[in-house]
Amino acid sequence: MSDLLKRPFGAHGKVHQITPESAGWRYVGFDLWRIREGEKISDRTGSDEVILVMVEGKAEIAGAGRDWGELGERMNVFEKTPPHCLYLPNGSDWSAIATTDCTIAVCKAPGSGGHGARRIGPDGITLTKRGEGSNARYINNIAMENEDYCDSLLVTEVFTPAGNWSSYPSHRHDEDDYPRITYLEETYYHRLNPADGFGIQRVYTDDLQLNETMAVHDGDVVCVPRGHHPCGAPHGFEMYYLNVMAGPLRKWRFVAAPPVEHLM
Repeated sequence: MSDLLKRPFGAHGKVHQITPESAGWRYVGFDLWRIREGEKISDRTGSDEVILVMVEGKAEIAGAGRDWGELGERMNVFEKTPPHCLYLPNGSDWSAIATTDCTIAVCKAPGSGGHGARRIGPDGITLTKRGEGSNARYINNIAMENEDYCDSLLVTEVFTPAGNWSSYPSHRHDEDDYPRITYLEETYYHRLNPADGFGIQRVYTDDLQLNETMAVHDGDVVCVPRGHHPCGAPHGFEMYYLNVMAGPLRKWRFVAAPPVEHLM
């Protein structure tokens, strides 16, 4: 199995824990919790800023010295309704008590104290179409460049219809050369509908020194340290992914792969 493909540890509790150290990079961290009604989890952000994303289910959330009440609405991610999220700066404590079975993503990157804690969504997040034909997909922007919510995090959700491609035309963001391109590490947390389906993700560089093609299943995470990273949903299986990106500059600038540059 590719080192870039991370299968969940199990079906309950913390099922993913990706750190800069484990991924072999500098910026992005990602945890995923699956907890049952009545269970409580807690953590500290430390030197990171964090966005908690209620992928599915509901929980009472406290963080940064404040009770934020119950967050969450959709019980299945493929409802495609806007997510309920919470931004917490570095140096914060947080806790969540599940009021239903729930899935909570913890998106992490270095924080510098430049932004205060705040709710993100569901207000202000609108499902938006990107691309055409078999390259159409639908985006819930949580905290991309236009949303000045974070010091370094960039976070978004993408729904790819069955039979379509996403993160395509193939592109990379692996050089620190703004405004031409920015260096951004990235994780993809994948879900499939039906859940017993699969998708495809390729991660490759122009010189093919990195050239991995992976079958992704429901709940998998793919790490993208560099290179192009398109993914496809086979006929009959809808794909969701939650992207987390971060690097030295909170800008998303990319370069297309030469063979598909004309498609941009």
